[in-house]
Amino acid sequence: MIRKTRKINKMRGSRTIGGGCSKKRRGAGHRGGRGKAGGHKHMWSWVVKFDPDRYGKSGFKRPLKTINKTKTINLDYLDDNAEKLVAKELAVKEGEKIIIDVTQMGYEKVLGKGKLTKPLTIKARQFSQSAITKIEENGGEAVTLQ
Repeated sequence: MIRKTRKINKMRGSRTIGGGCSKKRRGAGHRGGRGKAGGHKHMWSWVVKFDPDRYGKSGFKRPLKTINKTKTINLDYLDDNAEKLVAKELAVKEGEKIIIDVTQMGYEKVLGKGKLTKPLTIKARQFSQSAITKIEENGGEAVTLQ
């Protein structure tokens, strides 16, 4: 059934507008708390009837994949920034060769991305196979640390 007038208009002038005693309607206590308060106490019968799946676990969480924690660096970065690393004292220049210890910069493995233009001696814990071949083809040396 459709109402012609809103209920509030019917209740105009009734002082409490259908809320019972005006003193008792002041706070949220009149409605039993705010929001979902009392779900385990005085509103339990509502939870059982209308929202039975509110509490308890359901489903499962997929286990996270283990992330490779080996920090890597590419050959092209070392080739481009070799002079800057010497200036910052992270690398040493001996004649034409530049000796770079990658572990001082916080890296563990050298990958073979990019091209080498300088003969570099690189010290690291691990090298990819392509990095070793590129370093040796260019007259450098790949030194594996323990």
